[in-house]
Amino acid sequence: MTRLAVRSLVVLFLAVVSPFLVAAGGAKLNASSSSSPLYGIEFPPFNAGVADGGCDGKLMAQGVEEVTRSPSLKLHMTHRSAAEAAAAGRTRKESFLDSAGKDAARIHTMLRRVAGAGGGRAATNSTPRRALAERIVATVESGVAVGSGEYLVDLYVGTPPRRFQMIMDTGSDLNWLQCAPCLDCFEQRGPVFDPAASLSYRNVTCGDPRCGLVSPPTAPRACRRPQSDPCPYYYWYGDQSNTTGDLALEAFTVNLTAPGASRRVDDVVFGCGHSNRGLFHGAAGLLGLGRGALSFASQLRAVYGHAFSYCLVDHGSSIGSKIVFGDDDALLGHPRLNYTAFAPSAAAAAADTFYYVQLKDVLVGGEKLNISPSTWDVGKDGSGGTIIDSGTTLSYFAEPAYEVIRRAFVERMDKAYPLVADFPVLSPCYNVSGVERVEVPEFSLLFADGAVWDFPAENYFVRLDPDGIMCLAVLGTPRSAMSIIGNFQQQNFHVLYDLQNNRLGFAPRRCAEV
Repeated sequence: MTRLAVRSLVVLFLAVVSPFLVAAGGAKLNASSSSSPLYGIEFPPFNAGVADGGCDGKLMAQGVEEVTRSPSLKLHMTHRSAAEAAAAGRTRKESFLDSAGKDAARIHTMLRRVAGAGGGRAATNSTPRRALAERIVATVESGVAVGSGEYLVDLYVGTPPRRFQMIMDTGSDLNWLQCAPCLDCFEQRGPVFDPAASLSYRNVTCGDPRCGLVSPPTAPRACRRPQSDPCPYYYWYGDQSNTTGDLALEAFTVNLTAPGASRRVDDVVFGCGHSNRGLFHGAAGLLGLGRGALSFASQLRAVYGHAFSYCLVDHGSSIGSKIVFGDDDALLGHPRLNYTAFAPSAAAAAADTFYYVQLKDVLVGGEKLNISPSTWDVGKDGSGGTIIDSGTTLSYFAEPAYEVIRRAFVERMDKAYPLVADFPVLSPCYNVSGVERVEVPEFSLLFADGAVWDFPAENYFVRLDPDGIMCLAVLGTPRSAMSIIGNFQQQNFHVLYDLQNNRLGFAPRRCAEV
């Protein structure tokens, strides 16, 4: 059947079952009613209120007025249960060792991108403008069941909408899906996205200013017809991880937690990847939440405001985590909400994707460790510094800081717990067989502006039952490399990215109850 015939059948189907369908091409955000599970109440325009400021990639709000914040909205996404992880035959030990290996590849990618050795990413965004300060809350699924340490979200893409599971990543900008025709793609769960089967799909043309926000392939096509030729992109993650395809516009729909309700955003810029390689663990693509202009978080700022946050349940939990676009009243009113300023990024363009914070000291057992202050500085070449990242599982500290931290735990740990020698990757590890509650030294991060982040023991020690072994869930990176606060250390904290005030917020919460 030809693609034209497929489109004709889809048009006929939608004409029958969805008479209130909003026409494609209009940049609108819609909330559904109980009678229409996908379309309904029309909200202020999404991309209609945002225009490109030129080839520098800065986006500006146009004609968007400040309005009173409406009641909060929660978007619902599925969570893969711990039972599925067990069914895959993976032990907790195997999962963490595998995550450490994938972390190493990811960190190598980050270092090369910051150093300017890698390819494209979107330019940074300007200060966000706020139009409708309501929030979207989506459930985030732990990726452990598919062999990764990342968190996965469900999105429905196209018209009619089709479900895809995407990796949530604060360390990159571009949103993308594997697309038909798939010339060179990795294995994913379910079919790839087919642009020909969607009424709302449109290519970004090579003459569109947004095409300047991505890098072209290594052998770029000439832009002979700026108003009609597609915009090819190439986005690089590492030696073997990349996506190549066409930049496009599409409708993204996300389930609300209210029964039968959903939220749709039209004209989201994303990459339709026809050639994709890398360790994406069965996901359909990636949802970028970095600081760049093309990230999902940046594109939603004109409607949902200057903030997004997430609250991650512990690894392996059968309860879903949440990601929130816009303000969360419960978080903002939390008595233990603490803030630290985002630090300036490195000179390298790729560093503008990452969320840097300025560490000053590390405390173990309540005592500041003897770590040189220069360890935490960002070099002019992009080296060093500390970022917070949702896509890295464990936390990593640059040498010599890591060795100082490791030694501090060894010295302060109760000698009743025997050290386990030669345990792979993680160190130190202890034999805690038969011990129900293990006492460990306290662990805290002190930031340059005085903020302190205190962690519960389960956020920096991992217990690997049934082996009866417990290990420090912190590793080292090479000297002058960046340090990373990973998602394991962020469990059961509501982490707020306040981009209007350029600060990171964090508060302890029972994330399963958010």
